[in-house]
Amino acid sequence: MNPTHATAFTVMLAAALGSMVVTAAPARAMHGDAGRRPTRYFNLVNATFDSVTALAIAPAGGDGFHDIDLGKPLQGGLNSMTFDVPGGGCLRDIRVTFHGGRILLYPHIDVCRYEGLRLKPQDNRPVPSVASSSGD
Repeated sequence: MNPTHATAFTVMLAAALGSMVVTAAPARAMHGDAGRRPTRYFNLVNATFDSVTALAIAPAGGDGFHDIDLGKPLQGGLNSMTFDVPGGGCLRDIRVTFHGGRILLYPHIDVCRYEGLRLKPQDNRPVPSVASSSGD
């Protein structure tokens, strides 16, 4: 292919791809995605010596816990997982069940301000991790 035809082909291809990108956003809006909240992910790091066998999240101070599917127990020793936070406010209570049945409640975790929670064996209290995109 000579250089003139290659340049023309590249320009036409770029224009075609550009028009596809521009029309993708209006197509999403027509299907009702425009009103949905963005997905909020939250990281859980298990730095304890026990496996986490169940995890649930609820609005702070509430008792309507939503079970989070772990798939398999989250082993201790700095293993982690990420889950989608169900819709609702920023302040949440997180209930963690460990192998052997021990249950810990981590109240009033701000899932908007923090991106994760590290479970520690020393004091059984949460240490939130600051979101890297906050710029604070």
